[in-house]
Amino acid sequence: MSTWSARLKELGIELPGVAAPLAAYVPATQSGSWVFTSGQLPFVEGKLPATGKVGAEVSPEEAKQYSATCILNALAAVHALVGIDSIKRVVKVVGFVASAEGFTGQPGVINGASELLGEIFGDAGKHARSAVGVAELPIGAPVEIELIVEV
Repeated sequence: MSTWSARLKELGIELPGVAAPLAAYVPATQSGSWVFTSGQLPFVEGKLPATGKVGAEVSPEEAKQYSATCILNALAAVHALVGIDSIKRVVKVVGFVASAEGFTGQPGVINGASELLGEIFGDAGKHARSAVGVAELPIGAPVEIELIVEV
């Protein structure tokens, strides 16, 4: 067992199955030494655990947990394409937060994903990042995340 698989096991994390695309795209694609994921929603067993805007129907604390779920779904897409152990480093995370009017805590929400990547990958998990507030996300999801890794 190599590094990242062993680390996931050590943390008690099992990657979920790859979420089925909602439209005409693939969950992840590789170009050279880069793997790009499509936006991943916080699906758990094929269903969203919550819908609505952060700062209204969804608390920032809940949304932070959902961003961690999104990143696990993104890692599952990478794993299905090239294998988790082929990851050299996490390059960038782009997080979208469906935000209630006046909500400005998007960075804290996306920290759920960033902190989990740090737990799994250590220094190789340090990444560039954007945390963007948006009016709506697909099917009412509170959070969506894209991931770019080097393999």
